[in-house]
Amino acid sequence: MLIQPVVLSGGSGTRLWPLSREKYPKQLLTFLGEDSLLQATLRRLEGLSGLRMAPDLVVCNDEYRFVVAEQLRLIGRQGRIVLEPVGRNTAPALTLAALAAQSQGDDPVLLVMPADHVVTDVAAFQAGVQHAARLAQDGCIVTFGITPDRPETGYGYIQAGAAVDAEGSRSIARFVEKPDRATAERYLQEGNYFWNSGLFVLRASVWLNALRLCRPDILQACEAAWAGGAADMSFQRVDAEAFAACPSDSIDYAVMERLAGGQAVAGMPQGVVLPLSAGWSDVGAWDALWQILPKDEDGNVARGRVMLQGCTDTLAMSSGRLLACVGVKGLVVVETPDAVLVADQRHTQDVKQIVERLRREGSAEGLLHRKVYRPWGWYDGVDAGERFQVKRIMVKPGGTLSLQMHHHRAEHWIVVRGTARVTKGEEVFLLTENQSTYIPVGVTHRLENPGRLDLEMVEVQSGSYLGEDDIVRLGDVYGR
Repeated sequence: MLIQPVVLSGGSGTRLWPLSREKYPKQLLTFLGEDSLLQATLRRLEGLSGLRMAPDLVVCNDEYRFVVAEQLRLIGRQGRIVLEPVGRNTAPALTLAALAAQSQGDDPVLLVMPADHVVTDVAAFQAGVQHAARLAQDGCIVTFGITPDRPETGYGYIQAGAAVDAEGSRSIARFVEKPDRATAERYLQEGNYFWNSGLFVLRASVWLNALRLCRPDILQACEAAWAGGAADMSFQRVDAEAFAACPSDSIDYAVMERLAGGQAVAGMPQGVVLPLSAGWSDVGAWDALWQILPKDEDGNVARGRVMLQGCTDTLAMSSGRLLACVGVKGLVVVETPDAVLVADQRHTQDVKQIVERLRREGSAEGLLHRKVYRPWGWYDGVDAGERFQVKRIMVKPGGTLSLQMHHHRAEHWIVVRGTARVTKGEEVFLLTENQSTYIPVGVTHRLENPGRLDLEMVEVQSGSYLGEDDIVRLGDVYGR
C-alpha cells in the first residue's frame, strides 16, 4: 500500500498574533522543541512501519514558498511543493494534492494533515494511521475524532454512529459546529462525540469521485488550474486565473458532512470516524498553546527573557526584550520587536479581531514581522524615520539577490561579517568585514555571498520613497 503524505499549509493563524503573521503564519513557527509546526508534522511520520511512503507533498501559499522549501531542506525531507496563488480553503487544496498524487500514475492513500497541529504521542498517532490506511484502501473516507478530555467550546465535534469494525472505528452520524459550554459538557458526558481533528485518510480517486458528486464546480476549476500549471524549480505552479475562479470551501462542508447519517449523497463512499487519543491540539489560540506547554508549579509558561513575580496561570513569551510580569493571573503576554499583546486567556479567540483592524488600517504589523525572510536569507528593519531606514541583512552562503535598481532611494552597505560580491553598474568587486560601498539612485546593483559563512551587513537607505515596491528587478535567479 502506497501512502502519500499531504500537508496543507495554507492557514494564517490570526489568533496567534503577534507571533503569527499573514505572510509568516503559525505553521512556520517553533513552539515545542526545535522544529516548527510544519517540520514536526512531517517528522511524526518517521519510523512509521508496514507502509510504503511516497515523498512528501506540501500545498502552501505562493507567498511563503521559499521558507517552506528551506524548512523541509533543514530536516532532510524530499518532496513536492504545490503552490496556491490565492487561498481557497481546504477542499480545493486537497483537490490539487489528489491531482498531483495521481499525476505520478498511482492512486495512493492520502494521509492529509494540517501543518499547524501538535501531536505529543507519536506512537498512538502512527498506530491510528495504520488502522485508517486499511479502511481507506477499502474505499472509506476516514477522519480522526479526538477523544475529548474537557468540555471544549473552541472545536467542532463529530457524533459517532454504529461500529464499522472490531478495532474501534465508527460510522459518522453528524458533524456539529462549535457548541456552547452546556452543550459541550453534555457531549463529554454522552461519550460518543469527538473533536473534529481536520485529519483525513482516503484514496486520491475516492476524494475526486466524491467531489464530482458533491462539488463538481470545485473539481472542474481545480482540474483546469492543474492542467494549466507548470513546474518552477522545486515548485509546482497552477494556472492562477483558473484557480482564482474556484469556489472557496472546506473539506467538511464540501464533502464530509454529506457522508453523515441521513444527509448521505447517493453513490458516496462510507464516512468513518476513528477515535484518537494522541495528545492532539490544533494550537488555534494562545490559551490552547498554554494548555500543551510545560508549566511551573504555579501554572506559568515563560519563554525567552521573562521574569515572573507572584504570577499564576500566565503565558509570557519574549522575542528579545526583557518581559516582567508582576501579580497577574490567567494572562497572555507576548512580545515581538514590533508589537506586544496582553490578553485575558478567556478572550484569546478575540485576538483575530485585532488582526482584522490592522488589515483595515493597512498596518504592516498584521502582515509581516520586522524580520522578513527571503530565499537568499533575511532582512530586519532596525530603524526608520523621515527619508531614511536602517536594515540588518543576512545572505546565506551562495545566496544571490536580484539584479535591481531603485528610482527613489540610495543605499549604503557596510559589511560586518563574511564576504560580499557587489555588482554596481559596470563594476564587480568584493567587500570584506568593515568595508563599505555606496549605491546611488538609479544605479543597477546586485549583492551576492560567494563565501562559506553567512554574510551579515548593515544597509542604510535614504531618499524620498523607501517602500519595497521601489525595486525594479532586471534579473532574478528565484523567478520573482
